[in-house]
Amino acid sequence: MKIVSKLIVLTVVLFVGAGVWGYYTLNATLNQPLQIEVADTLDVPPGSTPARVFFGLEQRGVIERASWVRRYWQWQMPDTILQVGEYRLAPGMPVRQLLSQLQRGEVVQRSVTLVEGWSFSQFRTALASAERLQHSLPDDWSNSRVMAELELEHDHPEGLFFPDTYQYTLGMSDRDILLRAYQRMQQELEAAWAQRAEGLPIETPYEALILASIIEKETGVPHERGEIAGVFTRRLQKGMRLQTDPTVIYGMGEDWQGNIRRSDLRRPTPYNTYTIDGLPPTPIAMPGRDSLRAAVNPTPGKSLYFVARGDGSHVFSETLQEHNRAVRHFQILRRAPNYRSSPPPAEPADSGAAP
Repeated sequence: MKIVSKLIVLTVVLFVGAGVWGYYTLNATLNQPLQIEVADTLDVPPGSTPARVFFGLEQRGVIERASWVRRYWQWQMPDTILQVGEYRLAPGMPVRQLLSQLQRGEVVQRSVTLVEGWSFSQFRTALASAERLQHSLPDDWSNSRVMAELELEHDHPEGLFFPDTYQYTLGMSDRDILLRAYQRMQQELEAAWAQRAEGLPIETPYEALILASIIEKETGVPHERGEIAGVFTRRLQKGMRLQTDPTVIYGMGEDWQGNIRRSDLRRPTPYNTYTIDGLPPTPIAMPGRDSLRAAVNPTPGKSLYFVARGDGSHVFSETLQEHNRAVRHFQILRRAPNYRSSPPPAEPADSGAAP
């Protein structure tokens, strides 16, 4: 009996000792700092398991006793789904904090900004340079091929993607961002069209999108958008050509070298609003929300002309005579060869105005 009692006591002692040792070992494991000297990241790609992640960190020398970390995950977080993504690692961060991030799915959020007034080509360039964004749309693909890959109905992409800052995580692609931007533009355009004013010379949301893109390119001053829209609306209503330089530039494509010559104004393209009536066939840029709203709710007035001051703002005129005076003041007296009047001082020939 004495021998049995001693064995029982010894077993209890060993069991308690093992428990104490295990407790302190686990505690030390969870409190150990990550062995890194500079900030880093942990990638958790699709198909990852906690065991693979922890043993991978051990192989990199970032943590010790990965098997204990895996057991703790199994015991304490058995129902936690390991979220795919990228996680931040900081020097001295305890393993316990890393586990908390993994449990909550605190993945790194990166962002890419697509700017109002940019072209679709500029959107693609920005996406191609976005850090850690998967590039599924090769640079040498044509725009029409990109649209086909996105399974969108339009062949011409200009204007169809909403400019904004888009968040993304590891594993997302340029295709994902473009589809989100496309859906945003559809929503914004639908909302703007539903609140349109009566009597507009545009008949479809797509025409509103075209007009909004021209407004976007014409002014960098937010409060002018409605007045710019008013000028274009009245010109369309009167059958006057828009004669706006941004459409000429867009139609020139790669021939645009930073300056418009008189010959460029006379050269016919589908986008040259000096030679065509009405709107160009497609948008010329990606308009923002304010330009969309201005296009369908132009500011009332009588002005039919405007000329750039040179600071991003414009002077608006009701008559050609007033407009010509403004042109002389801002373009001739100030000797600014790159200033352009848009619309220009001359009426189209079929309107009966002076050349």
